[in-house]
Amino acid sequence: MFARWISPGSVRLTVLVWLLTLSVTLGSASELKVRVRLADGQITDELLEADSEKDSITVEFKQGDGTLITFVADFKQDVKIFRALILGELERGQSQYQALCFITRLNHNEIIPSESMARLRQKNPQAIRTAEEKRSTETLSMNVAVNLTRTWQLSAHIHNMCSVAREAVYTREADVRHWLDRGVEGSMFEPQAVEVPGLQSCGTVKDLWQPCSCSYNLRLEWYPCLLKYCRNRDVSGRGSPYKCGIKSCSKGYQFTYYVPHKQLCLWEEET
Repeated sequence: MFARWISPGSVRLTVLVWLLTLSVTLGSASELKVRVRLADGQITDELLEADSEKDSITVEFKQGDGTLITFVADFKQDVKIFRALILGELERGQSQYQALCFITRLNHNEIIPSESMARLRQKNPQAIRTAEEKRSTETLSMNVAVNLTRTWQLSAHIHNMCSVAREAVYTREADVRHWLDRGVEGSMFEPQAVEVPGLQSCGTVKDLWQPCSCSYNLRLEWYPCLLKYCRNRDVSGRGSPYKCGIKSCSKGYQFTYYVPHKQLCLWEEET
């Protein structure tokens, strides 16, 4: 399994539509668009969609370098999906876009429920948002490749999200063990050689066609991570809690995975 470069002819139109609309269609979903300040100081429009029927949330935005980041939280299956559509370096023989997909287990209290997200409104749509809490970067060894043909057992969102990535869909061994215990078929998983002795980081490899360990970093710069509760007090002094807002968070992720040649990980040269 390896990172796939998308041919311009087959999906160029679809990708351009994504880049222009910054949206993922999830059926009858409510939408909220917020202006967010990225780590490099640039401002981006972030789209948040909540689908109460499917019990899922989507966060999507374009980074300053043109990369389109999409995050989906599937609460029904406790699965989260990250997708990156990365602009290629045409002058170095790459195609227009490279697609990566990372699938991990969704933990409780990582993000607010879909029904709460669906009710969110903003008083000032022109306000530029920065997260109240900056959470530490999580490092994830994505040492298992995923066969898309059977991913419906994990989440119905995976095929729609990751079909453009095909051979570049990864997960973790720890998550695989959890899913196997739940009865998911093991044939969809293929171990990868991320931590094999002698396998160098792509940043240190000189030969573009040598296999190496690639790292990809992304950050969800603003998302509603917790619900805030306030208290009403009656004449007796007793209080009853009620939802009165959200807390916003920022969180980074570093994904490490195997690539058969450095040509699929050129951004490591820039770090």
